[in-house]
Amino acid sequence: MRTGASPARFADLRKALGLCILSAFIAVAGPAHADMAEIKQRGEIKVATEDDYAPFNFIRDGKPAGFHAELLEDFKQYAAESGLKVNQEILPWTGLLAAVSGGQYDLAYTGALVTDERLRVFNFAPPFASAQHYYVKRAGDTRLGDIASLSGKTLGVQAGSALLARLPELEKMLKAQGGSLGKVVEYQSYPEAYADLANGRLDYVVNAVISVNDLVKARPGVFEKGMAVSGNGFAAWPVPKNSPELLTFTEGFMKKIRDNGRLKELQVKWFGEAFPDLPTEPITTQKQFHALAGLE
Repeated sequence: MRTGASPARFADLRKALGLCILSAFIAVAGPAHADMAEIKQRGEIKVATEDDYAPFNFIRDGKPAGFHAELLEDFKQYAAESGLKVNQEILPWTGLLAAVSGGQYDLAYTGALVTDERLRVFNFAPPFASAQHYYVKRAGDTRLGDIASLSGKTLGVQAGSALLARLPELEKMLKAQGGSLGKVVEYQSYPEAYADLANGRLDYVVNAVISVNDLVKARPGVFEKGMAVSGNGFAAWPVPKNSPELLTFTEGFMKKIRDNGRLKELQVKWFGEAFPDLPTEPITTQKQFHALAGLE
């Protein structure tokens, strides 16, 4: 199991976001996004996923594994109740969102983070996981124990990532306690940042909570989870803006697995904890996202 985010995943974030924004302009001319009438006519929901983003989707012993691999069977059963099949295709992350925004697929079946840029092109199904940012430190480093102790310390983060974009939240937390944000070192991949943290070149690294949990589980004697350094963040399925009925369909599915306990079961198994306070409604606007994430 990979610890942290895929090296390609955030290194190409600016490129992927650029493609999404471009797709938003193309949408004015009307790309063909299917809604439920067309989906029911063809008899299947076409979903795009990736296979290199543990613990969401990855390959173990030559077979798909992770949160989404298990949840796929539940989604197929839910779709079958409406007479539909689910056709899943695996794509590289760098082209996945652009393929969905361009109408080749109906939704992105992956752990995409909700961001302002993506909300220009997509609505998001109700979140299935937190993406709140935490700091991770070397195991046994007693210098770091709370937010104030991070003042002036050197930190590592993925270049061009959503994590980097939200560092001003940590800076604001530190200023409120009379401290300041230390030197920020940007990395092309999180494994590089973790290596420098282990070797003492960094004091801490900032990443999303699930990636931090995954890292600490894999290397408990090397790394230790710290505290939250941002407001709320969310991982959810992106659905094209002009597929509102499909968005409602995904909302029904998330409600079902939330009510029957299946979502909590898979969260604990794959993410290391349950997230009972996630929004239960789709996220469709930047204003709504900012309110939910505490960015206003």
